[in-house]
Amino acid sequence: MPRVLRVARSRAGHGRPVARTAPRQLVVRHEPRNAETAPHALGAYLTSAADRFLRSNFTVPRLSRRAYQLDIGGLVERPVSLRLEELCLLPQRTLTVTTECAGNHRTTLSPLPPGEPWSGGAVSTARWTGVPLATLLERAGVRAGAVEIVATGADSGQVATGHARYARSLPLARALHPDTLVALRMNGAPLLPAHGAPARLIVPGWYGMASVKWLAGLEVVAEPFAGYFQSERYVYREPGQAVAPVTDMRVKSVFTSPLSSVPVERGPVRVAGFAWSGSARIARVEVASVGGGQWVEARLTGEDEPYAWRSWELIWTAPSRGRHVLRCRATDQAGNVQPDLPRWNELGYGANGVQLLIVEVR
Repeated sequence: MPRVLRVARSRAGHGRPVARTAPRQLVVRHEPRNAETAPHALGAYLTSAADRFLRSNFTVPRLSRRAYQLDIGGLVERPVSLRLEELCLLPQRTLTVTTECAGNHRTTLSPLPPGEPWSGGAVSTARWTGVPLATLLERAGVRAGAVEIVATGADSGQVATGHARYARSLPLARALHPDTLVALRMNGAPLLPAHGAPARLIVPGWYGMASVKWLAGLEVVAEPFAGYFQSERYVYREPGQAVAPVTDMRVKSVFTSPLSSVPVERGPVRVAGFAWSGSARIARVEVASVGGGQWVEARLTGEDEPYAWRSWELIWTAPSRGRHVLRCRATDQAGNVQPDLPRWNELGYGANGVQLLIVEVR
């Protein structure tokens, strides 16, 4: 079984050579481009723009920073239109946020649901800088009776019901939370087109579908929004259960080191990864070997930020040469435990079953 021989010095994102020719992303679909962060890049606490996973329902719109305008209307006292330079002059806030696609690890579900076959790399962490959404809503003046804020992107295309723009709603309380941002910069640099430029939402703790990219408009509404991407997609449809919206990221831990494709020498091996949850901070991560090994608690390391993944590590020594399989599971401070198996649902969202790592020991 895995056992802690000594506490490993924290070095998340380091400690293994990476070939210069290693791909930075693994393409899942070419048009529109959807791509996972490559396994060797998942070990970095902050994901670079070049390594960040890409998720697009439609072709990426090319928007001019000079001509960009964000319109705020609906149930407000005074409709507001803000140009990019005006947004940049407003008070800014910076947060480190882990964003996971709701369909990440869809390939662990059986039978495999429809949708992009994400295998585990549709998750990244970045430092986002932008204007709190609450600041913009306060400027417009939300009127009594408002229940949701509908965010509409500039991207659009064909769906089962016809032509649609990408639009999602947030409950008013979530929209007014000081940490919900209209983000303008990622990791200190202006957003790139693939990541939502010139402006996008960032909704910490929620799956990525809520963080609307290429943000074009905000509408305050008095009735729950029922658009295609709100009611037909990004919902849990489980046998015998009422349809439920996809919201908070479920608790999850993953391995980032060693890479399953790289054999290790017999002896002490540093095993490491990340864990996250949209409901609470991570309380612990445990590792066990398949075949009866006991769960052993790993050491939480690195930065402990409220909306970002937490790095973990332990030192493991294989009992023999050959192939070994390790498991990891996380528990958050709200008591949520990563389950042995993910919960199957028709659209393949929220898959957070215990992760496996195959280790070849020479």
